[in-house]
Amino acid sequence: MSATEEEKVHTGRSETSSAEQVEIFERPRGWRGVYYHPTTQVCLVGFVCFMCPGMFNALNGLGGGGQIDATSSANANSALYATFAFFAFFSGSVHNVLGPRLCLMLGTWGYSLYIAAYLATNIHPGAGDFVVVAGAILGVCAALVWTAQGSLMMAYPTEAQKGTFIAYFWAIFNLGGVVGAAVAFGSNFHSTTNGVGNGTYIAFLVLSLTGVILPLFLADPYKMIRTDGTRVTPIRHPSWKTEFVSLFVALKTDPWIILLFPMFFASNYFYTWQFNDYNGALFNIRTRSLNNFVYWTAQIFGSFTIGHFILDLQSFRRRVRAFLGWSIVIVFVFAVHIWSYYYQKTYSRTSEPPTAVKMDINDPDYPAHVLLMIFYGLLDSMWQTTAYWLMGAMSNDPAKLAVFTGFYKCFQSAGSAVVWRLDAMQTPYMNIFISTWVLTAAGMICALPLVYARIKDYTEMDDEALLNRPNVERLPELSEK
Repeated sequence: MSATEEEKVHTGRSETSSAEQVEIFERPRGWRGVYYHPTTQVCLVGFVCFMCPGMFNALNGLGGGGQIDATSSANANSALYATFAFFAFFSGSVHNVLGPRLCLMLGTWGYSLYIAAYLATNIHPGAGDFVVVAGAILGVCAALVWTAQGSLMMAYPTEAQKGTFIAYFWAIFNLGGVVGAAVAFGSNFHSTTNGVGNGTYIAFLVLSLTGVILPLFLADPYKMIRTDGTRVTPIRHPSWKTEFVSLFVALKTDPWIILLFPMFFASNYFYTWQFNDYNGALFNIRTRSLNNFVYWTAQIFGSFTIGHFILDLQSFRRRVRAFLGWSIVIVFVFAVHIWSYYYQKTYSRTSEPPTAVKMDINDPDYPAHVLLMIFYGLLDSMWQTTAYWLMGAMSNDPAKLAVFTGFYKCFQSAGSAVVWRLDAMQTPYMNIFISTWVLTAAGMICALPLVYARIKDYTEMDDEALLNRPNVERLPELSEK
């Protein structure tokens, strides 16, 4: 029996997370069919992140937020991820009460404030503290944005589509980084200094403000019907107390998720070395902008390749695909870090101060250095796509997935807070690099037992812990309203 046929045998359980007979609904037609199509909605969420987190990534990818001195940027990122880590732990429960649209609307404005803080610093050099405060506020806002995004992205597709939908989102989201990097490169092309001008920050600010409006156009997730005719499970909890208890219920009923915590912790840890200690340390501003452009462009190809062609490859069973995805990511982890080590051992903070003459795009050594940035972009996108896919393979319940996403962002942000603070304290580049290598390798090794023992070829009702709780209420079906 082929993998595709085997999945069809288990459709009643895999596509709907139920061992019982599944109720199939007719999908809307015409323009409503387009608007309420899961692909449309996931892409719209992608454009929200294109405008806000995408611009944030473009800014951070410049190294030091585009500033000559990266200290304020490192402190701001440390504050950002510290507050993110705290609020992300509870953001899954908050999301289940407020809903994804409200979470996105409340969260996106923090990105505009953060970019505005850099503009203020460019105009008034003594305003570095404003950037740090804006970073702390953004941490709260980002927790809401990313929890809502993760829950929708993992709940809308059928099991056979999860890798592809993650790839769709990741491609659109990273287009934000590509566009932002292109803006920075174009506006600083004739500059050989180490910092960006006001025009770059203004362009980023305008784009991010557009993203604040986009959540208004998202469909009500409780009216969504998947492409196989099954409905996205409508669910709410009756009290805030129950919402917070759901965090511990998810851990108790599915403790395998703990094995992904090291992978979560390392998932943004590597940004500090890539952006500040490699891109920011070695290159002038126009070269940093070009590196940033190819980095986020590579992410589009990386996410789609592993999501669509590996993790959703229907000629193999889901467990086989999980092992294939894991193997590809760990090979990339060791390949790019061995390569990076040979560059890192040639420079330090002392040999490359912020005011030094940096490498330019016309230097003969530049092609090999930019190629490393491309491979780092591929690794990052494959890492994030695989992490989301593994969580999605563990459950189809939107409430449980929101909790998992909260765990993901919590540990991801904790790792980022630590490493950005280390960078602000002028920790040697080599120390940060080695810790990055060790943590990424450990994250993948810890995930292997989960891939082996927890990932199944289909999702069973037992995997939907939060749906089975006696104090969980279902929202009325559309026919009852």
